[in-house]
Amino acid sequence: MADQSNEEDVALMARIARDDEEAFRILVEKHQHAVVGTVAKMTNHSADSEDIAQQVFLRLWKSAKRYQATAKFTTFLFTITRNLVFNATRKKSRRKEHSLDEQEEQWQRSIEDPNHSARPDQSLAAAELRKAIDLAISELPEKQRLALILRRYENMPYEEIAGVLKLSVSAVKSQLFRARAALRESLGTYLEGR
Repeated sequence: MADQSNEEDVALMARIARDDEEAFRILVEKHQHAVVGTVAKMTNHSADSEDIAQQVFLRLWKSAKRYQATAKFTTFLFTITRNLVFNATRKKSRRKEHSLDEQEEQWQRSIEDPNHSARPDQSLAAAELRKAIDLAISELPEKQRLALILRRYENMPYEEIAGVLKLSVSAVKSQLFRARAALRESLGTYLEGR
């Protein structure tokens, strides 16, 4: 199934290289959820997450003529995603800007309750836990954070993550081990206090 999906993606990229807008629409619809989700998690749901995700697909369109199917298509797609997220993260850390609107938006998201039937104290505790996990993930180094997100949320195999991060499979496993250890450490006191 994965090979068939990859073949479909490669065929769509060939059509996009010939300026086929319908093929581009299909490819965006197929992968937008994964890209937007990954960008949002990598940027801690910042206000510019959607802009970065759009840039990923614009970059995909512009690079279609040069695209070579030397690796899985998703490796190519998430390499573009990685580069744009890392660039945005570096720019933002240089500016050190956290607008009040962004902070309020993050706070609002952290208290939203997707399960309306839950008791208020349970939903507040769940929201606090989600916020603590998101914060802990956002504090991981970039490569650890992306490796964790791609493995946990996108179910990407180690080999493909290695291609995205330009690391060996053993280095990816090491990044994941360190990320999980850091999360256990940073969330340990939070979870013990519950």
